[in-house]
Amino acid sequence: MKEFKQTISNEISYTGVGLHHGEVATITFKPAEVNEGIVFVRTDLPDQPEIPADIDNVMDISRGTTLGLSKKVFVSTVEHVLAAIKGLRIDNIRCEVNGPEVPVADGSASVFLKLLKEAGVTEQDEEREYFELTEPISFSAPEDNVDIVIVPSNELKITFMVDYQHKNLGTQYTWLPSLDVFEDDFAPARTFCFLHEILALREAGLIKGGSLDNALVVADKEKDAKELAKLKKIFDYKEDIIISESGLLNTTELRFYNEFVRHKVVDLIGDISLLGMPIKGHILAARSGHKTNVELVKKLKQILKKQELQKIYQKKKTTEVVFDINAIMKILPHRYPFLLVDKITDFVPGESITGIKNVTINEPFFQGHFPEHPVMPGVLIVEAMAQTGGIMLLNTMSNPEEYVAYFASIDNVKFRKPVLPGDTLRFELKAISMKTFITKMHGDAYVGDEKVCEGDFLAKVVKK
Repeated sequence: MKEFKQTISNEISYTGVGLHHGEVATITFKPAEVNEGIVFVRTDLPDQPEIPADIDNVMDISRGTTLGLSKKVFVSTVEHVLAAIKGLRIDNIRCEVNGPEVPVADGSASVFLKLLKEAGVTEQDEEREYFELTEPISFSAPEDNVDIVIVPSNELKITFMVDYQHKNLGTQYTWLPSLDVFEDDFAPARTFCFLHEILALREAGLIKGGSLDNALVVADKEKDAKELAKLKKIFDYKEDIIISESGLLNTTELRFYNEFVRHKVVDLIGDISLLGMPIKGHILAARSGHKTNVELVKKLKQILKKQELQKIYQKKKTTEVVFDINAIMKILPHRYPFLLVDKITDFVPGESITGIKNVTINEPFFQGHFPEHPVMPGVLIVEAMAQTGGIMLLNTMSNPEEYVAYFASIDNVKFRKPVLPGDTLRFELKAISMKTFITKMHGDAYVGDEKVCEGDFLAKVVKK
């Protein structure tokens, strides 16, 4: 059954204070064109700059997710708004904000979700595409004690676990079987932090708009009692602040018995929306936060770029080959007898690429290069590595067929073993630094597990 993209039917606004900057701001949601995606607009800045909700625009994830184009053009704490948008399966929407941060509301996604429902959701005349996994993907951050695995699924599912070393939280687990339950079972879950974090953040000039009305604050009754007077003074409360039996400040009641881990799911849904395409997959996350959510989406974006390139150049779908020879010929200008790459077997856009060259006795260079003892010329091994790297470099351009990669320098070349007819050469190139038109790469060439050649390449992209 076909699914079509959606936007909202009418314009609608909400005004409130920002969590960290403490400034009152209004966010206005407006319908968007069919391929516009989610866009934040800073209406208070000159020329009203637009900030697409894209992983490449993430500027900061220290206490929430901040998107931006520069130090002056940014919008902070967008994750709850994004979660509400994706919870309703909205694909295209304009979010106009007249300040540096969206309102925090009650610390959940529920306020924004109800607002968007009130505006209405309209189907658009274009079929929705999904990012679909062909195999499991894992991501770990041992320094943060975080593990994430995504496995193929027919829709988005999330299993999440946290295990805070705190007697009032402990280990919490939750399961989102589909976005159908997001509105009732997850969107109302509020953001939370610990008392010691509140004091440190406020002293650092953050959470100027924070209060016990827009966040759950967890404390230890035995250890943190002496900090309450300090907290009362910082937030200018008239009445004493108490720690309830549940470990929360004042008489705040939980909306769910495991509200903390449910809010982690809200944050995750907001962050994965930055892929720019809805996901079909089952995410299993342990202790993940904004930092690792963003790293995960960056990894997914690389896979998505590879899939998009395969759609353009690779007619036959296969998990063994990224680009076959026909696809390579669409990207590189080289032709027989100087096209020296047969296929690309692995490709992480902007990071690395692996190419294959099958060396046979029929290669034209064997006719004159040691005919009695045929050896592949070393300069052609280097050229084949350079062509492999050129494929990675050209695919940083939106229209690679209009450009050519020239190599400005080749340094530190070493030849370790002759390459003979019947060998299969494997070229592994990794980007050292990549800019718009110039890239530095390191390349290694192997026959089996033995390295036969290596070198450093500096290449420049120019228009044909």
